Amino acid sequence: MSDRTGLFAGDDPFEIARAWLTEAEASEVNDPNAIALSTVDAQGMPNARMVLLKEIEADAFVFYTNYDSRKGQEIAISGKAAFVMHWKSLHRQIRVRGTVTREEGEKADAYYASRSLKSRLGAWASRQSEPLGSRTELMAEVARLTTKLGTHPPRPPFWGGFRITPTEIEFWADGAFRLHDRFRWEREDENSAWNINRLNP
Repeated sequence: MSDRTGLFAGDDPFEIARAWLTEAEASEVNDPNAIALSTVDAQGMPNARMVLLKEIEADAFVFYTNYDSRKGQEIAISGKAAFVMHWKSLHRQIRVRGTVTREEGEKADAYYASRSLKSRLGAWASRQSEPLGSRTELMAEVARLTTKLGTHPPRPPFWGGFRITPTEIEFWADGAFRLHDRFRWEREDENSAWNINRLNP
């Protein structure tokens, strides 16, 4: 597309996304890799929450969580998710929609091992999204598991990664007088070629 230059130039949307994230890491005060992740439940009711994107792979976006959490259960039902990354300092955002698979092999083990010990034990202790009687109850469970698991706890079987393979990616940059620049990349599935369109703001 002739006018897809500057911020939007390139033939690989994942490379563009990585470049934008790298820029944001230098300008955003907190969590430049934060994404607003959306899922739907069995009744089609949507849910959204902030999570941290941990990797932009060659063909997918990866984050980690408790598989038994609300978002994990909803992803298991639909096999799909969407997210938006917004960088106020850059006046840009990226929107993604696609299918989701688990990352529960060596990469998940390696990422889990890279976390602080308290975070690793916290992953074991938290029954994420379930009701909790008190914070004291949670901390007691952390203490119990610290004694039981020691300083090298293995990755919990209920905790790992989700890989979002997009069928749609939209790059958005703020424009004067609200005449924003938007380019949407779409494909039928992960093996199809991308179709790119400029969108009205």
